[in-house]
Amino acid sequence: MLQIRDLHVSYGEIKALKGISLEVPERAIVTLIGANGAGKTTLLRTISGLLKARNGSIDWEGHQLTHMAPHDIVKLGIAHAPEGRMIFANLTVQENLRMGAYLRKDQDGIKNDLEFAFTVFPRLKERLWQPGGTLSGGEQQMLAIARALMSKPKMLLLDEPSLGIAPILVRTIFEKIVEINRELGVTMLLVEQNANLALAIAHTAYVLETGKIVLSGPAKELAQNEEVKHAYLGQ
Repeated sequence: MLQIRDLHVSYGEIKALKGISLEVPERAIVTLIGANGAGKTTLLRTISGLLKARNGSIDWEGHQLTHMAPHDIVKLGIAHAPEGRMIFANLTVQENLRMGAYLRKDQDGIKNDLEFAFTVFPRLKERLWQPGGTLSGGEQQMLAIARALMSKPKMLLLDEPSLGIAPILVRTIFEKIVEINRELGVTMLLVEQNANLALAIAHTAYVLETGKIVLSGPAKELAQNEEVKHAYLGQ
């Protein structure tokens, strides 16, 4: 579904990605693990058009994304739930969700997708008229994911969904990610510091170190890899 070849991205003179190549199959959950500064967030931001690549290609169902505007990438079916959630603090939960659907005209479809979001995240329905900024960290993450789903994506880019969330809610968030993947068939590219949880739900995994992929393979196999266990799983 997504093919990235020899991708180079820089911040000025600082090389953030140094020749990344990876694939994301349709309906899969693919995870990127690595330390802070490895380039994980940079990769997601480049896929969604927020950063421009210096070299390399990002092929999405026959479309080259490297020179496309972010809103055009959303139109093609890629939605981004960014690190730090980036919800609209002064807008209500309902308004945040409708912002996710700003490119859509199918009102009946939007209504159905709102109902699905409330089925997956019932807490959002309880908070429907609250400003987004008054929600807890876990509730804001639910809102960020649900807002991204309102664009009706084929693929969801999830950046650190467990960051700053109470442990009791982290498992709930990950269960919902699996549910969305299974129920809607949405492909997932997941960046996550909690490597144990990420590898537990992913089909395929890539390990990034200082802008390069150093390991890749089935997630279950990487979870048993001694290097990965020592560096990322605390074993």
